[in-house]
Amino acid sequence: MLGALYPAVAQPLGLLGALFVGMLKAVAPLLVMLLVMSAIANKHESGSDGRKTLLTLALYLTGTISAAVVALLLSQVFPQTIVLAEAVEGSPPEAVTAVLRDVLFQLIDNPVNALLTGNFLGCLTWAILLGLSFRRASTTFKQHLETIATGVTDIVRYVIRLAPLGIFGLVCHTVATTGLSALAGYASLALLLVSCMLVMALLVNPLLVFLLIRRNPYPVVFRCLEESGITAFFTRSSAANIPVNLNLAKKLGISEELYTVTIPIGATVNMAGAAITITVLTLAAANTLGIEVSMATALLLCVISALAACGASGVPSGSLLLVPLACSLFGIPLDVAMQVVAVGFIISVVQDSAETALNSSTDVIYTYAVDQGGIGSGPASIREARGP
Repeated sequence: MLGALYPAVAQPLGLLGALFVGMLKAVAPLLVMLLVMSAIANKHESGSDGRKTLLTLALYLTGTISAAVVALLLSQVFPQTIVLAEAVEGSPPEAVTAVLRDVLFQLIDNPVNALLTGNFLGCLTWAILLGLSFRRASTTFKQHLETIATGVTDIVRYVIRLAPLGIFGLVCHTVATTGLSALAGYASLALLLVSCMLVMALLVNPLLVFLLIRRNPYPVVFRCLEESGITAFFTRSSAANIPVNLNLAKKLGISEELYTVTIPIGATVNMAGAAITITVLTLAAANTLGIEVSMATALLLCVISALAACGASGVPSGSLLLVPLACSLFGIPLDVAMQVVAVGFIISVVQDSAETALNSSTDVIYTYAVDQGGIGSGPASIREARGP
């Protein structure tokens, strides 16, 4: 019914959602650069947060590989085959080296271009370099830098207050333009993808958090899913959800010196949902073509999926064009692999939403776990994790 009223009702509401996402994307690169720069420039001499940052990055990698393993195991238990659609346009990477090369060039991007194009790796590089240089600046300059970062943060808070209206508009647009019937033919594949992500979110992530904080992890896990995951589900952009995660990390009482660095990095490299998508779709393609997958090849697929996921962009459906990279491991032709990508786009309204929700909420969960894990600071109470 909403689809029939699209021109009169759903279209304006869809514009409302697009404006909300656009505002988040517009402020996110500048916010990341200023926050990281200010945090490093004003950083105390203690090295505890440096160790926490490294541990958080290690936890990101562990979680991404674990997600690929979860996808592998469930795909073996519930093997999928797909009806290949027509090929889609796109230029997927030809090898892991292509992904790594792109990452290196993003790291050395011009700072102005990085801000204009939303290249968060470039923004992080310049923020870190300038932050280290500004540590030798006068106290007054560093205070002004922190004031500017705080001002941009205030703008983000105003934008976040519009989240209910923005999410409502996004939901109306999705239902009106896509509908639920479009997913019927691929329900089994979409169900497997979502199941893998739920296992990761509700079992594996809490286990990893428990190993660090040695307490019940579910209060903070559920809060991150509620405040970060739901917003990311509808925006379908890890980059756009960075301001939301920074705001949540502050409310959870995480060290600002830690989360201003790990949250932006996590939006780029912490891609558990992307690793699940790449692994499941690749194994479905192999099953469809009757390719036998050995245990050694399956484990290698997990590593490749994790590496490819780290190269996925923080925009909607950014992981799908990396599926051909993993398919090449089994000798699957590029034209067939791109047909698998087309199937991914068909179910992307569910797949990409759940993927982004897992990716984005995990950034805060892991940062919280490391911050409260006893490295340089005492653990927070469960009541603090729930928030006021």
